[in-house]
Amino acid sequence: MPDRDRDAGGRARNARPRDGLGRPLPYGAPGVERQPEGVVRTPEETITEAQRLLGEGKPFHAHEVFEDAWKSTDGPERELWKGLAQVAVGLTHRARGNAKGASALLARGAEAIEPFAAEAPYGIDVTGLVAWARNGAPGQPRLLA
Repeated sequence: MPDRDRDAGGRARNARPRDGLGRPLPYGAPGVERQPEGVVRTPEETITEAQRLLGEGKPFHAHEVFEDAWKSTDGPERELWKGLAQVAVGLTHRARGNAKGASALLARGAEAIEPFAAEAPYGIDVTGLVAWARNGAPGQPRLLA
């Protein structure tokens, strides 16, 4: 077992396998394939991929897609992608049975994306997502109006 997992650039990366909700498993255990990190997508590709993953019940994986967009974006839209990542993490916590963590992250995500409601970018239903998150996030979210 390595002391610390590193990528080719020397950055810390956890290479342990993970379950479907992103929880680390012991080295050598079979896990669920993870989303590749650092993928640069167009905003439309990000939304499409995240919605697919959410529909498949993989909010942790959707979070990773939003996180790629967040980390590769400068300017005000960075907060949009960060907020969407927080919403997906909130769903991850809910699926893991952590109601308190889910509530906190859904609220934080809703607060982060709410400023984009007046001129919702890329067809994202910001108003609907904010209301959905603040209403306890029933069912699966729809990203597009």
